[in-house]
Amino acid sequence: MDLNGKVAIVTGGNGGLGQRICLALARAGCDVAVVYAQSAGPAERIAESVRELGVRAAAFACDVTHPAQVDALVGAVRGEFGRVDVLVNDAAFNKWIPFQDLDALTFDVWQKILSVNLTGPMLCIKAAAAAMKPYGGRIVNISSIAGLAPSGSSIPYAVSKAGLIHLTRCMAVALAPDVLVNCVAPGYLEDTRATANLDPAYKERSRNGALLKRAADKDDVAAQVVSLCETDSITGQTIVVDAGRFFH
Repeated sequence: MDLNGKVAIVTGGNGGLGQRICLALARAGCDVAVVYAQSAGPAERIAESVRELGVRAAAFACDVTHPAQVDALVGAVRGEFGRVDVLVNDAAFNKWIPFQDLDALTFDVWQKILSVNLTGPMLCIKAAAAAMKPYGGRIVNISSIAGLAPSGSSIPYAVSKAGLIHLTRCMAVALAPDVLVNCVAPGYLEDTRATANLDPAYKERSRNGALLKRAADKDDVAAQVVSLCETDSITGQTIVVDAGRFFH
C-alpha cells in the first residue's frame, strides 16, 4: 500500500517508541493522529514535529480501555482527516514484578495491564476496521518478545503480549482480505515509558543477553511498522526486532 496521503492512528503516539513510529509514518507520507491518554503537551509537540515533515497531524486524547472513547476517537479522526487507513496499537502499560513475587501480582495490576495491553487494541481494531474496509487498511500491533517466552517485566505483561500476538492472528483471519493485520515484537528498548520502571539489573541482563550486546533500536522497530503498512502480501505475522535474543 502506498502510504502517501493515507491517514494513520498511532495509540501511545507520545511515548518513546510511539513518537518514532509517528515520524516514520509521516516520512512515508501519512497524515498522523497522535493518540495520548494523559500527556497532552508531549503529544502536541510530536504532532508539530510531524507537521514539519509536510503532512497533517493532530493530537487526540483517548483512554483505549473505554469503548465509547475509542469509538469517539475514530470518529474524530475521520472528521479531521476524512478517512482512516492505518492503525498502530502502541499504547501499553507495565509494572516491574518479578515472576516469583505472586503477592505483588494483585488483581488490580493484572486488570490494568490486560486492559491497556490487550483489551485496548481489540477495541481499537473493532472501531477502526469498519472505517478502513472501503480503502483496504493496515493494522500493526506492538507486542514484545515477552509474549513469545515466559520472560519480561511481569507475568501479566508477558500474558498480555502473548495475547496480542494471537489477537493479531485472529484479526488477520477476521478482516481478510480487505485489512492486513500484523505485529512487531520488540526486545528491550531504552528510553520508553514501558521500560522506565524496570529493575536496573534486569535492564543490564537484557542488554547483555542479546547477541548484539545492546538494546533493540526504536527506529528499527518504527521502520518495520512502516514496512508492514506498505506490504500487500503479509498478514497474521509477528516480526521480532530484539538485537538477537529470541528466535522463532
